[in-house]
Amino acid sequence: MSIWSPTAEGFRAIFRRPAISLAEIAWRWSFGAAATLLGALGLFEYLDTLPVSNRDIFLLRTGAPALVGHALSDILRGSASRFLLATLVVGAGVAILWIIVASLGRAVTLAALLESIRGRALLLAHTGASNSDGVQSANLANRAVSSLAGLHFLRFLVFVLVGFATAGAIFATRLLSPAHEPHPGAAFLAFLFFAFAIFLAAASLNWLLSLATLFVVRDGNDSFGAISAAMDLCRDRLGAVFAVGTWFGLAHISFFVIASSVVGFPLSLLGILPPGFALLGVLLVTLLYLAIADSLYIGRLAGYAAILEGPSLPSPTLAAHPTLAPQATCSSQTMFVPPAFAGPNSSSSGPNSETDNVVSAAVDQSEVILSDAADEASRQPSQDSTNAVDQADP
Repeated sequence: MSIWSPTAEGFRAIFRRPAISLAEIAWRWSFGAAATLLGALGLFEYLDTLPVSNRDIFLLRTGAPALVGHALSDILRGSASRFLLATLVVGAGVAILWIIVASLGRAVTLAALLESIRGRALLLAHTGASNSDGVQSANLANRAVSSLAGLHFLRFLVFVLVGFATAGAIFATRLLSPAHEPHPGAAFLAFLFFAFAIFLAAASLNWLLSLATLFVVRDGNDSFGAISAAMDLCRDRLGAVFAVGTWFGLAHISFFVIASSVVGFPLSLLGILPPGFALLGVLLVTLLYLAIADSLYIGRLAGYAAILEGPSLPSPTLAAHPTLAPQATCSSQTMFVPPAFAGPNSSSSGPNSETDNVVSAAVDQSEVILSDAADEASRQPSQDSTNAVDQADP
């Protein structure tokens, strides 16, 4: 049997099944385009509510920074409530759209991904089992959209809590640096500490909820049952989970560094090329990086699925000694007992007679190697040879 590597299976899924990555990119970018359009429409609606007087228009046309700033301050005065209302409306619409699209897209991609990984596991195990579990996974995916929606709602809730926690961190750092006794350096370091703690907690929760989607589509668990199953996987297979996450994280960081370096090339040509060409180059590099990031995300999920669907490997001892494999198997009906413990006196009475009876009952007496016939068979050749020697002696 070939060595089963979850990390290698994750990368193999990216290149062998590109349709799954394309499906992931399709639903993510469709949501991104719809969210951008919704945000732009909300911004235009907010700008339409701002009153602009003729004096403000005159100050804006002057182009002087001080006069333009004074005009913008006059235009935006008193519009905080309208901006907050527009943000809440647009944010609620984007959240609902994301929960629906992400639940449907994740159900489709994970069903295909689990079917592919399960097929690979059956192929490497050299079994003739049918791949009916893939159909079952697809049916479970159709019924698990509500559970996926619950997980994505929890992810949105984590995002909201990050916003509140960041606002609380800013308020706490202001208390450390009051106006009458400012300490900007201490306040900045404290904010960095709070921001890192918030980011680490949010990233961990988001990763756990993302991993839980596997158990929704694979086993049909509900939202909280899938979270519990994901925590059990991290507890039981921590090394494999950490290895898959580390390798794909390093690949993501590597592509981010490469994209950051490449995006500087069109920006360096701003003095030579028109700004539109430079911005087009930046946009193309950004889209390429996002496509690679989405593909790596699918590969990481495939690696986690390979941990769950991996073929059962034989014991190293049995692999080294194939002749011991039939004797080492033990079930509730039969149990292997070495020949040294099976003999004609196995049913004798004594302090352990009950135990001996149980062991004797578990042994198949019809087997020659385990019955008294073994002793008879071993003694018969020696008796025949002795008679032959006596007859040959004059």
